[in-house]
Amino acid sequence: MKQIVVVTGPTRSGKSEWAETLAQQSQQEVVYVATSAVDPNDQEWQARLEQHRQRRPADWRLWEVPVGLSAAILAGKATDCLLVDSLGTWLANELGQDEAQWQETVASVIASVQQTAATVIFVAEETGWGVVPAYPAGRQFRDRLGQLTRQLGAVADALYLVVAGYAVDLRQVGRAVDTHPSVVSPISQGSRSA
Repeated sequence: MKQIVVVTGPTRSGKSEWAETLAQQSQQEVVYVATSAVDPNDQEWQARLEQHRQRRPADWRLWEVPVGLSAAILAGKATDCLLVDSLGTWLANELGQDEAQWQETVASVIASVQQTAATVIFVAEETGWGVVPAYPAGRQFRDRLGQLTRQLGAVADALYLVVAGYAVDLRQVGRAVDTHPSVVSPISQGSRSA
């Protein structure tokens, strides 16, 4: 049965490992959708990629998709579980788009998620918990990734936050933030339900 899952969290929190666990539990054919552009001159990045390779079971297929994520998602079959790792890396590859192009790209990704027959698990970095970047491209990256993760979270069946090696399903314990709040305050809503 198709599911859309978003796994988000800070660096080295365990989010990729949790996403891999969910993919294994899906009982579907796992396709690892690697969004990184390979740079053989970046030894540290190559070491990170190798850690991911070593963790993956041998029967998982690999699609390298640094751009064109929507097409890859639509190519998934009902028997597939697409593990997209990661949204931040993919977004960095698409960062040169102007705002209108970016909005079209986001709309295309959201539409592909809704149309695909496959289960899709997204890994997304949480970048907005620290200092506001001092340079425009850093702010643009952070803002776009936050907005994209929020939009995918709105259509996801499960939304996990992974921190310090622990995963919490925000759909189970959290409450969606209304982008157009009514005049009823959360305090008064809470007092009515008590």
